[in-house]
Amino acid sequence: MIYGVSLGPGDPNLITLKGLKVLKQVDKIYYPGSLFSDGKKSSYALSIIENYNLDATKFVGFYLEMSLTRTQAKEIYETVFQQIKIDYKNGLTVAVVSEGDINTFSSFSYILEKIKKSKLNVELIPGITSYAMAASENEKPLCLQNEKLVILPRVQTTEELEEALTQFDTVVLMKIISVMDVITSVLSKGNYSIAYSERLGTENQYTSTNWEEVKTREIPYFSLITIRK
Repeated sequence: MIYGVSLGPGDPNLITLKGLKVLKQVDKIYYPGSLFSDGKKSSYALSIIENYNLDATKFVGFYLEMSLTRTQAKEIYETVFQQIKIDYKNGLTVAVVSEGDINTFSSFSYILEKIKKSKLNVELIPGITSYAMAASENEKPLCLQNEKLVILPRVQTTEELEEALTQFDTVVLMKIISVMDVITSVLSKGNYSIAYSERLGTENQYTSTNWEEVKTREIPYFSLITIRK
């Protein structure tokens, strides 16, 4: 069996009971990480699973370049899949983990496509998303009754964001590090309430409802903003 296991947004306690049980039982655990231009490697997923007292010899990392071009990523996904396929055929049980939810902006989805094409046994274990945790930390519901919610990654233009705010009651923006100017431009022209969050579930967690304060910060990759009319 191959498992896709969600880890939650950062707090090790936010993994599901089922997800933790699987990690304790499998033979190998594959985890994603980031490869930076200076050669440095970092893995948010690894920082979570290191809290579970698991056998670290089971850990296998795969690192993706922090780039919008997908050439290296596609090669890595294929290499990892071939390794998993060998493990599978050797009778091993494998887990591939992902921070947040395994089905939401997850590297595992690209590996899953290959697993299903090869008709290997697979099971996905869902998890808590960063925007769900952000709503809890800020004590503000994402939506009520017939309100509409949209989640947008890396919103590119003011027109795109303004249209979303017209059509939806709540807009969640993810991967905002490169589009701060777009967000600032739109927020300055309307009457909105915002809840900004970064590094949720870690000791460096930060939340704010003051955009003027947020603008002065160095925005990390693991950040998001929820906007309501």
